[in-house]
Amino acid sequence: MATPVLLPTTETADDRYLGLDTWSDAAVLEAFLEGQRRAIESVAPAIPNLSRAAELIVGALSGGGRLVYLAGGTPALISLGDALELPQTFGISRDQIVLLLAGGHAITHNLTGVDEDKPELGEQDVRNAAVGPADCVLATSASGSTPYTVAGLALAHKLGARTVAIASNRDAPLYQHADVAVFLDAGPEVLSGSTRMGAGTAQKAALNMLSTLVGIRLGHVHDNYMVNVLADNTKLKKRATRIIATTAGVDIPAAEKALQAAGGEVKPGILMAAGVPTLEAAKGVLERHKGFIRSALAEMSDRTA
Repeated sequence: MATPVLLPTTETADDRYLGLDTWSDAAVLEAFLEGQRRAIESVAPAIPNLSRAAELIVGALSGGGRLVYLAGGTPALISLGDALELPQTFGISRDQIVLLLAGGHAITHNLTGVDEDKPELGEQDVRNAAVGPADCVLATSASGSTPYTVAGLALAHKLGARTVAIASNRDAPLYQHADVAVFLDAGPEVLSGSTRMGAGTAQKAALNMLSTLVGIRLGHVHDNYMVNVLADNTKLKKRATRIIATTAGVDIPAAEKALQAAGGEVKPGILMAAGVPTLEAAKGVLERHKGFIRSALAEMSDRTA
């Protein structure tokens, strides 16, 4: 009798979904929703390691290093979305965010799996990006065995970079090269092997949580406001004005004036609305407090008292 082949969880066909193509539309969609719920729930056990990963990323960025996203296929698209948000949402310098994707940026209009199978491309991209000890490499792979991603992370680790691996199989090879391994047990896909579904949802949620925690620990969030948002359109300028008004305790016209005087920067705008006379002085206060608004406002309150 032949020994059954043990497939990775992400490739396993779940017998519950046999005959899926014959089900009603409602039944199919309910099954997909069940898979999405299971994927989201899989992130909860990973919270301690996501916290550890955030510490590594914050250490790199606050020390002048970079956050390097490394991925192929669907995880590359998810990483791309996360990476593009960080400069606008948290004002993190674009120079500190690096994207290493199998196939490069061409995958945004032609996603193929060819380059994922080439470990030499992963190594080449890491070398070309001059990844080193100052950086943190965040590698994502549904299977955790993508040759491009595994080889790239292995070299990054060898070069002294901090390394984080996110995957959805327990014994993924990717973890062997990670300082922090994040296992997202989303289970078998409803549509066998379609990891853009369950595994993709789990990865998207994990990256959302991870990068937002990083923004908080870097001082770019006050209460639940994005105080380092890049206000480059009408919607974001209105949002920035409301943030200044709420945080500094002033009315909208005063907040608008402060935002304009601060050159569109929210953090100094808050301090100027709260009473700091000039942009230069506001930036000086922020520098003393490493960009954290709460302690900067506390200093102003102490002076007033």
